[in-house]
Amino acid sequence: MIAEALIVSALLFAIGVIGVLTRRNAIILFMCVELMLNAVNLSFVALAKLHGVAGHLFVIMVMTIAAAEAAV
Repeated sequence: MIAEALIVSALLFAIGVIGVLTRRNAIILFMCVELMLNAVNLSFVALAKLHGVAGHLFVIMVMTIAAAEAAV
C-alpha cells in the first residue's frame, strides 16, 4: 500500500517538474507547482502511516503554503 502511494507520488511529481520546465504560461506553471505540492502531500501521508502523526502536520503546512500561493 505504501509503495504504491510513493510510486504514484513520484509520477505526479515528475509530471509537475516536466510541466514547470517546459511551459511558459504562468497559470500552467502554478498548476504544475500545485501538482508537485500535492505529490509531496501524498508521500507525507503515506509515510505518516509508518512514522506517526508528524507527516500529517507537514501536510497541513504544505496546504497552507499552497493556499497562500493561490491567493497571490
